Amino acid sequence: MSMSHSAAAEIAASPAAARPITFPMTTPPENGACMEIAPGILWARLALPFRLNHVNIYLIEDGDGYAAVDTGIADDRTKDAWQALLAGPLKGKRLTRLIVTHHHPDHIGLAGWLCAEFGIPLLTSQTGFLACNNISLSPDALGSEAYRAFYRAHGMSDATAETVSTQGNFYLRMVTPLPLTFFRLVAGEKLKIGSRTFDILSGDGHAPEQIMLYDASAKLLFAADQVLARITPNVSVWAVEPDGDPLGLYTRSLGAIAAGLPDDTFVLPGHELPFYGLHTRIGEILAHHEERCDIILSAVRARPMTVADLVPVLFPRPLDPHQMSFAFSETHAHVNLLIHRGNLVFVRDMEGVQRVFRGCSEGVQRVFRGCSEGVQRVFRG
Repeated sequence: MSMSHSAAAEIAASPAAARPITFPMTTPPENGACMEIAPGILWARLALPFRLNHVNIYLIEDGDGYAAVDTGIADDRTKDAWQALLAGPLKGKRLTRLIVTHHHPDHIGLAGWLCAEFGIPLLTSQTGFLACNNISLSPDALGSEAYRAFYRAHGMSDATAETVSTQGNFYLRMVTPLPLTFFRLVAGEKLKIGSRTFDILSGDGHAPEQIMLYDASAKLLFAADQVLARITPNVSVWAVEPDGDPLGLYTRSLGAIAAGLPDDTFVLPGHELPFYGLHTRIGEILAHHEERCDIILSAVRARPMTVADLVPVLFPRPLDPHQMSFAFSETHAHVNLLIHRGNLVFVRDMEGVQRVFRGCSEGVQRVFRGCSEGVQRVFRG
């Protein structure tokens, strides 16, 4: 299901009519513990060594055991937490299968270990499985000269491009090798787990073909990272797809969720607290991204800017290499959305650096009238 810019703007402009955001549980479980948040559904939280310092996992009653949803990253602390769960609150129960929502290491990192250790199958999207394998087979590829050149072309210094290309993606290595086989989850199909039957949904933007599970009888959604209660998931342009429009895909995915699911859905997200108020939160997220697009449009009104120039406009705080890689890529996502809408165009100068301008291609050509013949005109617009 797709969604137009005008429809997304309408949702963003009218969250007041929707249910306010509320949190049935305000205290999360401690690392290695869990709590029941719905009949037959347990919530656990695993630590992460990042600014976002945790990931939620869920356990769904499945016959004489539990199906697990997501895994945490591949490190000893996370393995110990899983062992504590199985020796403590889950003692006497078994894991029946593992469902992975998407290929990011905090969600798929221990999939290979869990499947091998407990002899369970992996269920995920085809894109998630292949994307994780692709990164695992060549974790250093994003540090190649071709990708460093991508960052430099958008205004990064050589030193920053080198740092972001290498140190900034260290977490991609926090993944154990996946099983050789998997069961493919496909949007539009159903998945039976114990006494529950879930509609399989998928969303794009944060991760391609990110899997969500919806139990219509209980109005309960495993939302992965697509809808979070207080923060917005990272939506990024990566060097491997420099002209992609992940933010456009993300906003359309949110529109499809709002159109297809009731407002009183209980949302079980991949981070932070489970909540009610799905439509309100979607409206807030859409408004947030529109506001950031407006900030970019205002900034480039004063002068042409590279994506690197725009990073401190959207992210004024100091950033470490890990944060910088995400901030740059998310800034690029907003720029590409505005290019796809026709609000901005890219122009490359003689040194190969690309800057964004407001307006149509004719306007950009007038800006460059009298400049060097070596300037390439417009890629989009």
